[in-house]
Amino acid sequence: MGLIKDIYNKSFYERLASSLEKIIPGFVPEKFMKSILSDAFYKMEWKERVQHTTKILYDFMPKDFAESAKLMELIVGQLREDGFGEQGLVFMFLPDYIATYGLGDFDNSIKALEFLTQFISAEFAVRPFLLKYGDRMMVEMLRMSSHPNHHVRRFASEGSRPRLPWGAAIPALKKDPSLILPILENLKNDSSEYVRRSVANNLNDITKDNPDVVIGIAKKWKGLGKETDAIIKHASRSLLKSGHPEILSFYGLDANRLSVTDFKIETPKINIGGEVEFSFTIKNEDAIERYVRLEYTLYYLKNNGGLAGKVFKISEKSYSAGAEIKVKRRQSFKLITTRKFYTGHHKLAIMVNGLETVIGDFELVG
Repeated sequence: MGLIKDIYNKSFYERLASSLEKIIPGFVPEKFMKSILSDAFYKMEWKERVQHTTKILYDFMPKDFAESAKLMELIVGQLREDGFGEQGLVFMFLPDYIATYGLGDFDNSIKALEFLTQFISAEFAVRPFLLKYGDRMMVEMLRMSSHPNHHVRRFASEGSRPRLPWGAAIPALKKDPSLILPILENLKNDSSEYVRRSVANNLNDITKDNPDVVIGIAKKWKGLGKETDAIIKHASRSLLKSGHPEILSFYGLDANRLSVTDFKIETPKINIGGEVEFSFTIKNEDAIERYVRLEYTLYYLKNNGGLAGKVFKISEKSYSAGAEIKVKRRQSFKLITTRKFYTGHHKLAIMVNGLETVIGDFELVG
């Protein structure tokens, strides 16, 4: 599997240049290719290549933003005609163009983003507009939540997330998410699962700063239908992982008469690149069937000697009265780019319905 940055390559740019030549007045493919494939290009990572493509495209587009925004529709039409697939990550530079050069032209930019998101997801590009225009932009997002195209409806939800991963956070929405809620209300019964999942992700963002708001919505939406029940369950995942008492109570999850025995860390010492293995027995000592959410928290050693916990789900299912089940799991310490491992003592705890029950430790060595 190739690197994501390699979706930007000579073959792609040659095809792109062929399409752009048909739309942009005075466009010279040879000049475009020379500018794009500079010596510096080959040292760039993916995001840098997106921004580089945006900048080079700007050099060939009309300098009046209103004109270039109108050209976007023609460019996308030509790309479709020339056989380029929709929602391809490679076209992220198109909404990035709007975010980079259109921030001073609200009306034309919003029209362009509304159109572009039907071809390539534009939720990252709207973030600067939310930061600059605030309530005015949220009015537009609410309008788009009723759009006939499901990509635009998802854009309304995904773009207005307070803490969109890899995107700029929106402090005003983190503090007060009230302007988001009418958007989510409009979309809670959307016909597209793609849209409904975005609603759940938006709500999960809100739980990080305003958990009571989401718990209130969960109570309001519960039982309206299987789609809304699925939304609030997925939206509550961070609260469930953290063992938030009110959401555990909402789902009828408590640890009474659920016991964990025979907990053992099978590999008390492991090497970086290896796996920690552990086992335990879970028993429902109640006289009735119980719904059980099993998780474990791995407390990673930090550089400063402290511990940082990360919760991993094991299972979520019903246990009949008296049921007793042996559970075995393993967790990899294979080197990855998103986490740095530090040698020394780590801890691992078993959680039953949000309650930490037993804990043990193991040593990570080089």
